[in-house]
Amino acid sequence: MKILFVCTANIVRSFMAEGILTEELKKEKKTGIDVSSAAIFDMHGAPADPAAVEILHEHGLDGVGHHSKLLTEDMVSQSDMIIVMEGIQKKIILEEYPEADGKIHLLKSFSPDYNEEYADIKDPYKLSIFQYRLCYSEIYLAIGGLMKCI
Repeated sequence: MKILFVCTANIVRSFMAEGILTEELKKEKKTGIDVSSAAIFDMHGAPADPAAVEILHEHGLDGVGHHSKLLTEDMVSQSDMIIVMEGIQKKIILEEYPEADGKIHLLKSFSPDYNEEYADIKDPYKLSIFQYRLCYSEIYLAIGGLMKCI
């Protein structure tokens, strides 16, 4: 199974989600699941946001060395699940890759307290460290729900 996380730039949210899910799969000794992440916007291989790396480090995860990757048609076709952070990202991907329909999901939809009115995980880029921690927490909770589905 291949799970692909996608966000705008692949330097904060999808990158953190990839790290969190990878670690949770290791903890649960689940194998055969490939986890990756990508961006809708071409960041030309930009490094991960230092604040996101710091938040991952606070939770015992290593985010050093990550660089943004642009979403490609191959990534879409090879993924079993494509998980986005915001509804607009889902819309953009489906417009470009209609074949993704049926395998694209909002990450927060896996949260135990999911509410359509608050379905997006907002981008904390260049905001306070509190906003990064909040983002991490929302991702972590949603991945807990995702783990029950895979």
